[in-house]
Order: sequence, then C-alpha cells, then structure tokens
Amino acid sequence: MRLPEPAARRRFQRRLLRWYAVHGRDLPWRHSRDPYRVLVSEIMLQQTQVDRVIPKYHEFLERYPTFERLARARPADVRRTWRPLGYNIRPTHLQTIARETVARYGGRLPDDGRTLQSFRGIGRYTAGAILSFAYGRDAAVLDTNVRRVLGRVFLGPRRLARARGQRLFWELAEALVPPGRAYDFNQALMDFGATWCTPRTPRCGVCPMRGFCRSAGDPR
Repeated sequence: MRLPEPAARRRFQRRLLRWYAVHGRDLPWRHSRDPYRVLVSEIMLQQTQVDRVIPKYHEFLERYPTFERLARARPADVRRTWRPLGYNIRPTHLQTIARETVARYGGRLPDDGRTLQSFRGIGRYTAGAILSFAYGRDAAVLDTNVRRVLGRVFLGPRRLARARGQRLFWELAEALVPPGRAYDFNQALMDFGATWCTPRTPRCGVCPMRGFCRSAGDPR
C-alpha cells in the first residue's frame, strides 16, 4: 500500500483534531504528563475498559504515588491493590519496571523507545504512548481502536480484509503523526475509535471523515 499523500494526511489530521477539541474524553490521566502516571494508566488500560480503570487508577496512585514507593512495596500488597482489574501479571510487570527504573535510571523512566521496550510489560504501543504522552515526542501508537480507524479510512473493507500483520498499520500511524501534535493526535485517534468509529455501530452519518473514508457506508 502506498502511504497517503501529504494533502490527504493533513486533511485527516485537521479533521480529527477538530473533532477531538469538541468530543475528546476528560480522563484523569490526561491531567498529568508525569511519566510514572502515564505508565500506570497505560499498563492498567491494557485489555481493560476505561470505566473500570478510572477508580483503580486513583486508588493505586494514592497508595503508590511514585516509582520509589512502588519499588519498595511488598509484591503481595501491590497485587492486592490491583484487584479486580484482572490480567494479574500486569502489577508484577509494573513493579519490576519501577524497581529497574529506580535502580538503573535514578527514578526517571527512560525516554527512548528501544530502552522502554526492553522492560517486560512495555511493548511498541506502550512505548509510543509514554513517548508521546509523557515526553512530547512525535511517536505513533497503534491499538485496536487506532487500527480500526486507519483501516476503515485509508484501506476500505476489501483491502482491510486482506491486510495481515501490523507492519502496514504501524507505517500508516507513523506517517500520520503531525509534528509537535502527537499527544493530541494520538489521544484523538483512540477516542475516535472508542466512541465514534466503533466496531459495530460507527457513526458514519455524522463522521468528519465521511467525504473521503474508503469504508463510508460499508464499514464492516
């Protein structure tokens, strides 16, 4: 697949950012650029719905407000605080990240993608989220919602059905990040997929992309 032309990228960026300015969700982790808080939210959000994460996010940070506090905590206490979010390897990964950050990096989470992905529990998506949301880097993110939006808008049902793997979607996501606006753009992509370009009932009739979306009228 050829990547969209610059004019098509700018059109998508402008419309998505305008949509986000009106419809973006007010989520507690969006009130802080602190890398620790961003990390906690991203680990919690792995395969867990936002509504379930919000109360646990507040509770967890009240008990473990810094890398240092989490690193010193008893693992059993950390797992107990995590409940009932599920996927209970995640608090273990999170505490391991905290301990390594304190021991090797002076309590500051690294700000490059390769080092971030060396931590168990941080993959390419989470590394991109940390870089863009905490450090203001022009890094892309790709989760289920983002893949669905990009696939519908730029590929269409037939090409989307033939798409295999993640490489194409990562290339597309990286090409679309507007310089200096990765934070808002990535948050907008995730919100748009979660609330408008949904799996079963997308709001195609009022979608700001409907004039050029390759799946308009047939999102499947």
